[in-house]
Parts: sequence; C-alpha cells; structure tokens
Amino acid sequence: MSDNRLRLGVNIDHVATVRNARGGAYPDPLRAARIAEEAGADGITAHLREDRRHISDADIDGLMDILSVPLNFEMAATDEMQKIALRHKPHAVCIVPEKREERTTEGGLEVAREENKLAHFIAPLRDAGCRVSIFIAADQRQIDAAHRIGAEVIELHTGAYCDFHAEGKPDESARELEALREMSAYAHSLGLEVHAGHGLTYDTVQPVAAFPEVRELNIGHFLIGEAIFRGLTPAVHEMRRLMDEARA
Repeated sequence: MSDNRLRLGVNIDHVATVRNARGGAYPDPLRAARIAEEAGADGITAHLREDRRHISDADIDGLMDILSVPLNFEMAATDEMQKIALRHKPHAVCIVPEKREERTTEGGLEVAREENKLAHFIAPLRDAGCRVSIFIAADQRQIDAAHRIGAEVIELHTGAYCDFHAEGKPDESARELEALREMSAYAHSLGLEVHAGHGLTYDTVQPVAAFPEVRELNIGHFLIGEAIFRGLTPAVHEMRRLMDEARA
C-alpha cells in the first residue's frame, strides 16, 4: 500500500439498526462487512453501545472470526466495554462519548476534563496490543490531552463541517473545515496518527481526504443509506474513487 493512500473504514452499525427494527436476523451486518471488505474497505468499524441499539455482542464475536481486515471497535469508556475489548483484542479501539438519549455520537470526547480517568482506562488496552484512538473535536486542548494520556490515534469529528454544508451555510462549513485542516496538521506534528469521520458524504469527503496528515476516514451511515439505491459494493467503490481522486 502506498504511504500516501488514504484508508477507508466502513462502519456497519446501521445495517444492524435495520435488522433490529424487525428483531430478526436480516439484514446481516457480518454479510455487509464481508461485502465492504471485498469492495475495497481497509477496515470495518462497529460501535457496541451500552444499550445494544444496533451492533450486538454476537456481531462482535462474528466480526472477529470472519474479518481479514482490521476491526475498529468503537466503545464508551466503561468497565463493561473495556472487558469486552480485552477479551477480543481488536486491532483498534476508538473511545467515543455516549449518551443513551442521543441518536448518534454528538460531538467529541471531553478528554481534557477526564484526563486522569481516561489515561488509566486506556493503559490496559494498549498493553493488550490494541491501537487506542480517541474521538474528539478539532480542538487543540483536546488533542494535547489525548497526546498526554498516551493515545496513538485521534479521530477528528467532522460532523459540524458536514452539517453546515448540508444546511447551505458555506461560511460556517468553511470555518469548520479550516479548523479540521489546522488541527490535523497540529496533531500530526505531535506524532499522533490522524483519522476523521462522522457525517461524511460524496459531497463533503474530498476536502477532508485531501489533508495529507489524515490517514483514515471512517464512514458508515451515508454508505449504508446509499447502498439502498445503488448497492453496497458500488457505494463503497464510489467513495473510494472520490478519496483517491482527492488524495492524488
């Protein structure tokens, strides 16, 4: 793989959301993971929530068994999730904020305020060989805190940039994009690996994909939605094409 190639992680959570709407076995998120992998995904992302609203424990068991690409296991900083991660030892663990009432992850983790707690929380995960990523806003204070606690990776929350774009607010969108650009460069200067994700679409991915410091994008909801209309393989292929074009 070229050093400049941007990795694509495909989040399969919302295949499980559709499955759970009927309480049956279909559609199967493991099948989606295999299709995404065959379509060129460099990794699979799955968020096991405390309330198990989409991905289940059995899904994580299955993903660990079938995947030949890395699993990025998203989770809250709770004792229960730490035990699950230590049992499975996935390639990567991404610590995200989680509130029961939210529909999706709203904003980045408050690392600076919880620095001591998070440092102790991630230490066993690092010792077990997991790459620890922290999902944060494009904020220097949070990046500095993530660096101090020993995270190897940060994932920058692109939601505000995407939301302003969708709302037709170009000035606000441009401001958020500039913050992402500046903080990608800053985090890279500290030796952190930089990832990004949340809300990215075909219309918004290329400016972020063009940042040379960003090594990976994690995209899920849009791709699963687009798969309804064009199929998951073509949906992943188009995202991959746009990312590669931006990177070139």
